[in-house]
Amino acid sequence: MEAQPQISLGEVRIFHVSDCYLPRLGGIEVQVADLVRTQREAGHAVEVATATRGEPLEGVHRIVARMPFDLPVHPRGVRGLTRRLALSRPDVVHVHMGAVSPFAWMGVRAAVRLGLPCVVTVHSMWDPVTRALYRLLKLLYGWQRWGLVATTVSSAAAAPIRGVAGAGVPVRVVSNGLDLSGWRLLPEGGRETRDEVHVVAVGRLAPRKHPVGLLRILEKARARVPAGIPLRATVVGDGPARSAMERYLDRRGMGGWVSLPGRYSRERIAKVLESADVFVAPAPRESFGIAALEARTAGLPVVARTQSGVADFVEHGTEGLLGRDSDALAEAVARLCADRELRERISRHNRDNPPAAGSWPAVLAGFDRAYAEAAGRA
Repeated sequence: MEAQPQISLGEVRIFHVSDCYLPRLGGIEVQVADLVRTQREAGHAVEVATATRGEPLEGVHRIVARMPFDLPVHPRGVRGLTRRLALSRPDVVHVHMGAVSPFAWMGVRAAVRLGLPCVVTVHSMWDPVTRALYRLLKLLYGWQRWGLVATTVSSAAAAPIRGVAGAGVPVRVVSNGLDLSGWRLLPEGGRETRDEVHVVAVGRLAPRKHPVGLLRILEKARARVPAGIPLRATVVGDGPARSAMERYLDRRGMGGWVSLPGRYSRERIAKVLESADVFVAPAPRESFGIAALEARTAGLPVVARTQSGVADFVEHGTEGLLGRDSDALAEAVARLCADRELRERISRHNRDNPPAAGSWPAVLAGFDRAYAEAAGRA
């Protein structure tokens, strides 16, 4: 059998392409910046190309154009990226995509044009519209024959990509990288004993995260929990759905026990988790679930969707409870609120067994394997 190229040995020249990058602070931007930093610490030579405006940063090439609202796109991005890649001659091009990422797609085309190994990481869950778009691009460009290797952050996110790409593109699961050391919170003996149950959710208040649906879940759970058990909920985050959530709380008279404190720093989120008993991640299209992984690391039972990326690190009945729809999630929240023994058993397991998902050594090893596989296919 022919040996697979081992480009991961020694220093590797890695060239990342991402529509968005620092100083923007979204999920993809922060994850790519952390990956760049960690790969450099591991001894690799790393460069980045982005269509995001900002201050000069070492090894970051800003290929920008004047666009409305500073959109991170460039009408001649393929030409600019091809020129930059030809100068750098990296061992591998690592492209980062959300649902629709025009500049990143241009990075794929530039890498293929130059015959460079290319790994494409999809950071989002493809919905039916996105799947239709990539099927169309498949017909127009035949990208399934370009020798690409795809990665994504969870088994749930991988399934729709495999359905579109077919056998021509291997799709590997490499989770997001996280420094989880700061999320190991109080041991069981150091936690305050109280009758009140505190339910917490953390995330951007955007429609795709189902924030109003979360309030409905909390309302149904409250109706199922015995009246003698005090219950309060904190939803940390901000976004365009906040006003709709506030109206819902007013209409339903829930303002007395559900609070929307806004966006918090990581340190303040950690303090909230210290006082929490249950964490809820309601989004069905959650590709990974960083906030849920942080809560699981802190020792909290996690309630999430069976079909979301959270299911990669939360097994039903072990690290939390999973459900397929909002009624099942409401029942799971109510069950954890009412059953202290179950709640404490799951919390004890989560504190005693740190998650394997998200560790940077595992993430770097996963990408090393993807880079080597891409080198063999280029």
